[in-house]
Amino acid sequence: MLERLNQAMEHIELRLDGTVEAEELARVAGTSVYHLRRLFSALAGMPLSEYVRRRRLTLAAAEVVAGRETLLDIAVRYGYGSGEAFARAFRAMHGVGPSEARRAGVTLSSQPRMSFRLVIEGNSAMRHRIEHQQEFGVVGYKARVPLVHAGPNQAIMDFVRGIDREDLARLAKLSDQEPEGIVAVCDDLDPSRAEGTELDYYQGVITSAPAPEGTSALTVPAGTWAVFTVSGPMPEAVQTLWRDVFTQWFPSNPYASRPGPEILRVRPTGDGDGSEADAELWLPVEAVVR
Repeated sequence: MLERLNQAMEHIELRLDGTVEAEELARVAGTSVYHLRRLFSALAGMPLSEYVRRRRLTLAAAEVVAGRETLLDIAVRYGYGSGEAFARAFRAMHGVGPSEARRAGVTLSSQPRMSFRLVIEGNSAMRHRIEHQQEFGVVGYKARVPLVHAGPNQAIMDFVRGIDREDLARLAKLSDQEPEGIVAVCDDLDPSRAEGTELDYYQGVITSAPAPEGTSALTVPAGTWAVFTVSGPMPEAVQTLWRDVFTQWFPSNPYASRPGPEILRVRPTGDGDGSEADAELWLPVEAVVR
């Protein structure tokens, strides 16, 4: 998998002054566009589109400083339809405009070319199982919230605190399928999974029952799920687990992520204050042929 990812990175380098198609990159990497975007984001710490943009602006900066061509010619070569659009993007990355960059002593930013290599980190077993689920429903209270990669998600915390405890207890009684009890469900995530992009968040249950008044429903098609378990401080343990799933588990197992909601069931342990918990993370996957 890492070898094919590096082939995709080479493919990007050869087309920075042309069109970089996600579909073609996925073909080179031997996976789906959806999985490639999510895997790249987890491995690189930025969306694939952002990496391509930064690499183009890195090469463009070198040509700007060389001064052999006009700024407009350089802008067009790297995919900008006007000098103004190029100048805005250039300033956003480098902190100065392209005209200023030609002055002596100006400091510019650089996005190094990325490659992926194996680092031995899998010294502890990842507890997981594979589940095949028929179509099921999610019923619960819904909000649109930003994605947070590390630390507490204040928008989710505020939303959950605003749900009446008695209403939530009545909702919990509707749970009749795995994972049982109150769960957190994240759906309609941006494929880039960039920090701050928005998603649909449900605090609810997996059930065959109709949605009570005041709640929302989500129908989830039949499919395969990888279920991971972890114990520890929340939310750090789950955020670390999610990272490890994409950086370690997917590259070494014959599965790829597929579109669908992510489901999290958390059960407090210890003194029950929620700082320590056991958790199950359900991710939609599909088998692939290596």
